[in-house]
Amino acid sequence: MDVSNRRIVILGKTGAGKSSLANTIFGEKLFHIDHSFSSGTSECKAETRSVNGRSLTLIDTPGFFDTDRSEEDLKPEIVRCITECAPGPHAFLIVLKVEKFTEHEQAVIKEINQCFSEEVFKYAAVLFTHGDQLPEGQKIKDFLRKNTFLSDLVKKCGSRCHVVDNKYWNEKPKDEYRSNPFQVEELLNTIDKMVMENKGSCYTNEMLQVVEEEIEQEEELIRQSSGNMSEKEIREQAKDRVATKLSVRLAGIGTGVLLGALSGSAAVGAVIGGFTGYHAAEGADTPWEAAERTAGTLKDGAFSVIDNANQFLDKMFNPK
Repeated sequence: MDVSNRRIVILGKTGAGKSSLANTIFGEKLFHIDHSFSSGTSECKAETRSVNGRSLTLIDTPGFFDTDRSEEDLKPEIVRCITECAPGPHAFLIVLKVEKFTEHEQAVIKEINQCFSEEVFKYAAVLFTHGDQLPEGQKIKDFLRKNTFLSDLVKKCGSRCHVVDNKYWNEKPKDEYRSNPFQVEELLNTIDKMVMENKGSCYTNEMLQVVEEEIEQEEELIRQSSGNMSEKEIREQAKDRVATKLSVRLAGIGTGVLLGALSGSAAVGAVIGGFTGYHAAEGADTPWEAAERTAGTLKDGAFSVIDNANQFLDKMFNPK
């Protein structure tokens, strides 16, 4: 078995059980779970551990697809997610609860469908939490048949679908299906198969590649004065530096465009434009020179970048 590290981004609305899922997969409590009324992950966090002979990096995220989160809250966490998963994730886990789906849940699923490109769905699987809500003897695929939104989403993800219960499925069950260890192993087998089908590659795009190049440049600078720092410490410090720089460079770009760039929409062009303009302006002696450099760099692609970004935003916020 290939034991190279797998980067896995966990996505879903606030309260879906993303942090609990990460703890279930790792078999230890590494991700904080807030049990307050307004519970949910507020910051992007990554941890790496070995699970069943596999090295996994799980990237827990806030509710990127929540409709009530402010740009001020979400933007730095999307930037952090981008730097944590660069040069790209091997898998996206879309986390949903086993429950009766209201209009709000359906809106979240619709937004995921609109935000993800067809390319990203090749790297995605759906993971349901609160499996104890399944009627006795029912499996998750039986549950899916009752909801067109869910069925369509799972089909887009290559019919990759699993279920856990972070609270009740830890004891040795009578039914093997209702067992977290069994379901986690099945999930990891699915990810292994998905990576093989994708020829060992991770999902990437131009933005993620540019971010990885920036991280590598920072790593080299840190090594030159790092003393006895380990490679892991160097990597973490480099990611912190790049995340800070990106937050400044992309200050004028909205969360919808940022999230779209991460998940494969035409908005990648808008974000790359932000990188390019910033780099072009560096080293200028006057504000006017910086403006001229930026304009010159973006001249050929400016209109396509703006057009792509506008199309994406229109799709996100004015669905047919």
